[in-house]
Amino acid sequence: MTYRNYLSPPVFPYAWASDWGEDQYGLWMAFTYYDVRHAFRWIEPGTFMMGSPETEKGRLDWEIQHQVTLSKGFWMAETPVTQALWQVVMGENPSNFKGEKRPVEQVSWNDAQAFITKLNQVHPDLNVCLPTEAQWEYACRAGTQTPFNFGDELTLDKVNYRGTWEWEGLDKWGDGAKQQTTDVTSYPSNAWGLYDMHGNVWEWCQDVWQEKLPASPVTDPEGIAGGDQEAGVERVVRGGSWAYDGGGCRSAYRDRDGPDGRNDGSGFRLILGH
Repeated sequence: MTYRNYLSPPVFPYAWASDWGEDQYGLWMAFTYYDVRHAFRWIEPGTFMMGSPETEKGRLDWEIQHQVTLSKGFWMAETPVTQALWQVVMGENPSNFKGEKRPVEQVSWNDAQAFITKLNQVHPDLNVCLPTEAQWEYACRAGTQTPFNFGDELTLDKVNYRGTWEWEGLDKWGDGAKQQTTDVTSYPSNAWGLYDMHGNVWEWCQDVWQEKLPASPVTDPEGIAGGDQEAGVERVVRGGSWAYDGGGCRSAYRDRDGPDGRNDGSGFRLILGH
């Protein structure tokens, strides 16, 4: 297969790839470890508006809209890390809602870093990490500027979430809400072939939390470095979860937790490092 140079990643396929190809969403590549397959999608470089306009329903003050340019493309996993993959790498499964194809949960940012370290050690030539917050939102949007990557309206047939737009209490659920995680490909993907960017589990990002992002244009933001294992240095989470309200599942919604925080609504997604 041949590809236009400005779209192609530096190497395709990588030596560790068990299978690869191109489909309606673009390039994909997967690795297989102890019969567990995990696929990545090529995300092209580009410029987008990060954050939300002031008119967006549910908007919060820390969703400052600004132009972001990502000058390098990257490979992002098409799903959150599954319990099957966590199990073969770590030898145990901390998740509350069990299922091989469900996302691993009850994992902290520190736990995700331990998993990443071990996977990079046991799988030769594989260099994975967490995405930055900017990479996550860019990939989630897949070229859209609407509250969700499928448009303006959120429904339970598109996203696994609480089923209410706002938080109305622990006992208030929309009719038909699952009230637990679901298999990672249960809902439609976005235009770049990524599943579960809205709902199911929160996804840890590499960045330290910043309440106010810059309003001016930026290129290749990396967030604030440091404090990797330090308790109290909050890290960014994105995407909402099965237990969260609809407003918190928007593309622009930002939240945070301490690096040792664990709950049954938090997981993570991998990208390939440079």
